[in-house]
Amino acid sequence: MTLNVAHGRGDGFHQLLQHSETTLANLDAIASLLKEKGADVVALQEADAPSFWSGGFNHVDYLARKADFSHAVHGRHADGLGLSYGTALISRLELRDPKAITFDPRLSPVPKGFLVSAVSWPGNPGIDVDVVSLHLDFTGRSTRKKQAMQLIETLRGRNRPVIIMGDFNTDWKKDSTVRYISQALGLSPYNPKEQGLETFPKFGKRLDWILVSPGISFHTYRVVPSELSDHYGVIAELALDGDERNYKRTVLNKGR
Repeated sequence: MTLNVAHGRGDGFHQLLQHSETTLANLDAIASLLKEKGADVVALQEADAPSFWSGGFNHVDYLARKADFSHAVHGRHADGLGLSYGTALISRLELRDPKAITFDPRLSPVPKGFLVSAVSWPGNPGIDVDVVSLHLDFTGRSTRKKQAMQLIETLRGRNRPVIIMGDFNTDWKKDSTVRYISQALGLSPYNPKEQGLETFPKFGKRLDWILVSPGISFHTYRVVPSELSDHYGVIAELALDGDERNYKRTVLNKGR
């Protein structure tokens, strides 16, 4: 599952303009949603460590504890002047070999980045997959493409099948960054042109995506409407294609 948690502000205008009690109530509602959906791994964006504008406590640790996730890692792409936030992964599976990358700050004044960690596929401990929580820039396609190049280089170096989840800040239009990443890494989205999968209701755009490597397929895929953020969540059930031996032959040894 992936969800931009909007610094815990819910559908409010800005987290700085609300009381800490409201932030806690919003995070409690998000935790209830995550617990209800029962995902193995959740990618979070705009997830705060202690920050003056959102209550001064760690939202990632709070959500992991309240929603009964046993593992959490946090990439703090903004960290200074009383603010600390970024992308995160919370998981019922062990998260191994985590790496957080903050995109080149010269590309955008608003810090963005991604967090990647390896998990073992449930029931198949010999199969390791990288899971990614990604947040790309909202200001322009050229900036997003440069950020995507950093993402692609990092994932190629890790040389694992991958599941990328997050807020791409772009839909499936021509020359979009989500297409660029998919083509560069040989990944597949779920029905990219299908209507009714919009995740940013304000503009009716599909900005939040899940992309998967060959050998992994979508069994189910749903948008999760709520007023817990300005973004809707996305949840997918994923399956391996064929048995473990076939998967290792066609994916793990194929390379990119």
